[in-house]
Amino acid sequence: MEGAIDSLKREFAGLRTGRASISLLEPVSVDAYGAQMPLNQVGTVSVPESRMLNVQVWDRKLVGAVEKAIRDSGLGLNPSSDGSSVRVPIPPLSEERRTELTKVAGRYAEQARVAVRNVRRDGMDQLKRMEKDHEISEDEQRRNSDEIQKLTDTHIKLIDDALQAKEAEIMQV
Repeated sequence: MEGAIDSLKREFAGLRTGRASISLLEPVSVDAYGAQMPLNQVGTVSVPESRMLNVQVWDRKLVGAVEKAIRDSGLGLNPSSDGSSVRVPIPPLSEERRTELTKVAGRYAEQARVAVRNVRRDGMDQLKRMEKDHEISEDEQRRNSDEIQKLTDTHIKLIDDALQAKEAEIMQV
């Protein structure tokens, strides 16, 4: 269940909210040395300002490839290079883009809820099997089932709280 929440936080970090975040460029891969490489393996990403990302490319020959990879990533970013680094201004989000991003955040949260429920189902199945095989008593099975349900409820609430916070962050102008 913790893994589902960690995964959700990583996905939320990648959602663009109008503010610069290093995680925004995590999905970008660069065609370098004849292979696709993650951006963080060809340069250092930093946030010099709230609406600006800077990629310090280690090999000057790759500056053009990094710029092209960011432009073609589908993130709606327009990078510019200055020799050894690539500056990526983060444009403000339009109202329709904000509502679209809240829907995406909702889908991510629902996937996390489903993952938590799957873990609950697996735990419940295992308890039933253990009771059927007489490894635990019926009372123990019921007590453990209640504990699993409490854990599930707690994790679902954490997911809902994270979604609310992310939606507020996205809709903030």
